[in-house]
Amino acid sequence: MLHRYPKRVAVIMLVLLAIVAIYPLWGPALFGSQSDFILEKLTLMVILALFAMSLDLLVGIVGLVSLGHALFFGLGAYTLALASPDFDAASLWWMLPLVMLVSAVAALVVGLLVIRTKGIYFIMTTLAFGQMLYYLVSTAPFAGGTDGVFIMFRPDVTVGETALLDMSDPHTFFYFCLGMLVAGFLFLRWLTRSYFGQVLDGIHDNEHRMQALGYATGGYKLVAFVISGVLAAIAGMLAAMQYGFANPAQLGWHTSGEVLMMLILGGMGTIFGPILGAFAYEILLYVYEHLTMHWPILMGLTIIAAVLVLPRGIAGLIIAPPWRRRQVPVVEEAAVDAAEIPPSGTKTKESRP
Repeated sequence: MLHRYPKRVAVIMLVLLAIVAIYPLWGPALFGSQSDFILEKLTLMVILALFAMSLDLLVGIVGLVSLGHALFFGLGAYTLALASPDFDAASLWWMLPLVMLVSAVAALVVGLLVIRTKGIYFIMTTLAFGQMLYYLVSTAPFAGGTDGVFIMFRPDVTVGETALLDMSDPHTFFYFCLGMLVAGFLFLRWLTRSYFGQVLDGIHDNEHRMQALGYATGGYKLVAFVISGVLAAIAGMLAAMQYGFANPAQLGWHTSGEVLMMLILGGMGTIFGPILGAFAYEILLYVYEHLTMHWPILMGLTIIAAVLVLPRGIAGLIIAPPWRRRQVPVVEEAAVDAAEIPPSGTKTKESRP
């Protein structure tokens, strides 16, 4: 995979980005008194989209399916909660690097142990590490136990006495999260199209062949694991900033399963697909929860239908629409027929005397 998509992908994503970015202009007119609540849900979708993109680097690009990715999501939330002052706002200038450093160290330690495994063993070991931290936090007094830790103030962005961003304002925080999502997408887009990303694609397709060519595949996978963990921790920090607490549920396997379903729904290995999947999943979740108390059944049926009908997710519909796919076999068949026709003036076996 070279991750070069048709121009319509960029056009559609830019249009969707513009629609989301100008929500404060059209949201109140469309939703009225519910516009603030919708803005909060939209901010959550943006955060989860960043979380889903981080997992796509492992699952879709490298081919390592993880069921413990919530470990880093929750770790980012707890780092913010435990490092923040009790009666004052922390500075984002040092909080963000701290979250990235803690998550990078944790991802490096965990990655060194799990990267040696493959397939179902990788899934189970990542799940085990995630659950170990979950039970540790759930029973630790310093982490608030099952109640979690509350964050009284969101980190501020100031230079001297001047506040550059007022994170307590919902609109400012929404645009900050949207900017982090765009920055994460551009970074992963650059990474997957770089030489490093091409090696990751080769590992995904055939790791043994890459090893035969002299690549230290373990090192490449470890770096990808660390990058993925850091991005997930940033998303967890943003989630804790939005709701004002860090909870053990953010570390549980249910969270890892939900973000994996977002990948399936949006399309793995595309970088932009997880963004669409996160938005689609949260919209469906909101609709199903208001339809029936048995919404998990509807969500499960939706994911099964998506796997059967859309094996490449929503992104597959954009990259290769059905009306274009029907033309591909015809073109390929014509190319094969043309290849079998000998050039004029040549003799075939049947025409020889």
